[in-house]
Amino acid sequence: IPISSRQAFPLPSLPRKQPTVLVVCGPAQNGAIGLVCARHLRIFDYEPTIFYPKRSPDPLYRDFTTQCEKMDIPFLSYLPTEVQLINAAYNAVVDAVLGAEAEAGEGREPCAAILATLKHVRIPIVSLDVPSGWDVEAGSSGGISPDVLVSLSAPKQCARRFLGRQHFVAGRFLPYDVQKKFELNPPEYPGTECVVALRAPR
Repeated sequence: IPISSRQAFPLPSLPRKQPTVLVVCGPAQNGAIGLVCARHLRIFDYEPTIFYPKRSPDPLYRDFTTQCEKMDIPFLSYLPTEVQLINAAYNAVVDAVLGAEAEAGEGREPCAAILATLKHVRIPIVSLDVPSGWDVEAGSSGGISPDVLVSLSAPKQCARRFLGRQHFVAGRFLPYDVQKKFELNPPEYPGTECVVALRAPR
């Protein structure tokens, strides 16, 4: 599925009175989606900061990076290993480190160090598509435990093991032939919404 701006959006459950968000991006497609997410957060008056330690040479991903830079979204040069600094500076973390395309990527740097840090933060974590460190089919095998999961296109098999507070799906943009090919049964999207909650907040 091509990356588009419709795959990333601000969550309505994120309080606007606490607008600081840390977006942690990996080197592959999920990281690029994180960049798009940061851009949209900025458009909706949140204050995202990006940590993107291993930038992809892909021209499209470079364009996403440039767009974020031109919107004055700051990029961190390093991720603090003292999690209390992250807890104090931000009100949520967007996990865009690894996605469905990852194959044991959590064992390689810089992903291993990032996941080790994210496992200990106390602020809410929002994972995009597949929580980092999870097997796309089997689920968690020592990965992070997000509070919110945003499934892109459709929930992956591992989402059955998600025990967090809220689960959203963003897949309204999927063409009908793709839905038919993969035998998807998308939920009904209210009004013009591109995202729908599969699990109500606890």
